Amino acid sequence: MTVPYEHLFDVEDANRRLKEDEGGYEVVHSSPGLEIGVYVLVAPEPDRQQPHEDDEVYVVIEGRGTLEVEGREAELEEGQAIFVAAGAEHRFTGYESLSLLVVFARREAA
Repeated sequence: MTVPYEHLFDVEDANRRLKEDEGGYEVVHSSPGLEIGVYVLVAPEPDRQQPHEDDEVYVVIEGRGTLEVEGREAELEEGQAIFVAAGAEHRFTGYESLSLLVVFARREAA
């Protein structure tokens, strides 16, 4: 897979589309070892994600909510970010509308 030296992507546009669709996830960049996406949650729809095989970082673009990770809670708001280790049980709660930039550190295939 050939990857250019740069890849401009529009996070705001992806966020707008997903909010219009009442939430979801959209990959905005993918390259070896890295995936970046926009994840939008709109109440009352619950966060149904399962543990991931890769480490990830969530950056709050808009809104606020609580991230439960392995039974511990972290209150998050715009401008904050949080790391979640691969395999950790986690989900967002306590949000009305929450937009996140999600960065996955993809493990290389063996």
